[in-house]
Amino acid sequence: MKPENLNRWENLTKADYKNYLAFFKKLSAAPKSQSPDIETIHSEVFSDTDCLSCANCCKTSPALLTKEDIKRISKHLQISTKEFQKKYVLEDVNGELSLNNVPCQFLLQDNSCSIYEIRPEACRQFPHTHDKDYPRRVILNTKNIFVCPAALAIAEKWENVINNLILSKK
Repeated sequence: MKPENLNRWENLTKADYKNYLAFFKKLSAAPKSQSPDIETIHSEVFSDTDCLSCANCCKTSPALLTKEDIKRISKHLQISTKEFQKKYVLEDVNGELSLNNVPCQFLLQDNSCSIYEIRPEACRQFPHTHDKDYPRRVILNTKNIFVCPAALAIAEKWENVINNLILSKK
């Protein structure tokens, strides 16, 4: 990640939150034909991103878990799913499961993940910027730019593309 991108991300404000929330609301309402190629923007940003230099997602956000994640990770750790759930899982009032510790108990000193090859699906997909439904997830996208500098860079690229489309139509 370029230092200027990290600096921009570190200095986000409440006003930025409101501006990005408004931007994502506009983006979600735009016709799909006006949307830039999601994969291209995601790939461009992540080709210049070293997640190990940050790992803020692992330091600040508990990963959501699926039953499949729990089975896979508990098998890898050679413990029962029941033991894994007791030791590592939190269930909220809606029944959603997540890792119970922040920072993540699987995060190592060098910001690498001790279970990287079998990490939860939510970790594999974060910050969800390559997903075809990206333009429609207003709240999640807005929150993610405060967790991940790459998510901010992607939002800024989207904003530039959309603004250029608007200017070219004038």
